Amino acid sequence: MTTDTTRQRLICSDFKPARWLKHRHLQTIFPSLPWAWRQRVELRREILELPDGDDTAVDWLCAADALPRSAPLLVILHGLEGSAASSYARMLMQAAYDRGWRPCVLHMRDCGDFRNRLPRRYHAGETNDIRFFLKTLQSGGQSGPMFAVGYSLGGNILLKYLGESGNDSRLAAAGAVCVPLDLHKCAEALNIGFSKIYQRHLLNNMKNSLRRKFDSHTAAFDWELAMKAETFAEFDDAVTAPLHGFENMNDYYDKCSSGQFLKNIERPTLIINSLDDPFMTPGVIPDEDRLSDAILLEIAEAGGHVGFIEGGTPWRPQYYLPRRLLDFLQEQQQI
Repeated sequence: MTTDTTRQRLICSDFKPARWLKHRHLQTIFPSLPWAWRQRVELRREILELPDGDDTAVDWLCAADALPRSAPLLVILHGLEGSAASSYARMLMQAAYDRGWRPCVLHMRDCGDFRNRLPRRYHAGETNDIRFFLKTLQSGGQSGPMFAVGYSLGGNILLKYLGESGNDSRLAAAGAVCVPLDLHKCAEALNIGFSKIYQRHLLNNMKNSLRRKFDSHTAAFDWELAMKAETFAEFDDAVTAPLHGFENMNDYYDKCSSGQFLKNIERPTLIINSLDDPFMTPGVIPDEDRLSDAILLEIAEAGGHVGFIEGGTPWRPQYYLPRRLLDFLQEQQQI
């Protein structure tokens, strides 16, 4: 990695949306459709026992099991209410394996089809799990370089971890996509216009997850307020903050927004955000002087939220992110 402080840290993206998918909401919604990425990957699950007595799931690509521990390893952090079943995670796993890498998805607690043990879930600032997982990988014999990519909320967690760790990070390099760098502004953006549809959909999923894990008698938060929440801010104030030791929603957002940790990142890191992301506003994009010299911030005019479909057809779409992310990480491996 170059240490030249005059190196450009903020660039315009080369991404151009497909002719048939230019609208930001179409870019955002399309990857969730059943035919958006038809390839199914076979996964093998491991249970990660965590130091606080809780547990979570790690899904590994079975096809990569034969690769040696000297091969590069990629840890993927999914977004809000996502999992290894999310299309962006599956396609990145396959793309990494095609390059001879060992990919896996580290699940946030209580996500996907796995219920964690303790009466808690996940939040945007939970960096202990990725820190512990990387330690176990290294102590378990991983000798090749380790990389990580985080999407949306997972990107926020990854950037916060990198900023907290500085030169002590076990990662060789990282990538983060569509990151809510300012949780306050992102919560506000999701309460405007059509973005309310995404908010309603995700809140329904989050409430359903609560119902699977708690009830009005076992919840360590105000159950009635949680079920009545109509915005992320209300849900985080009623559930996320008290469940994870924060005073309130403002305290949670203040402490966990990853934008404040960017200056301390020491590992080569590519951040890709789009100006038309309906989950945030251009106001979350930091000025270049808030970035460390290790960061390359790539800003796209379009792409929606974790969309970035660049071509092909509606039946055989071509995605920008897997190639761009892996190209960047591979370049760092060769430096």
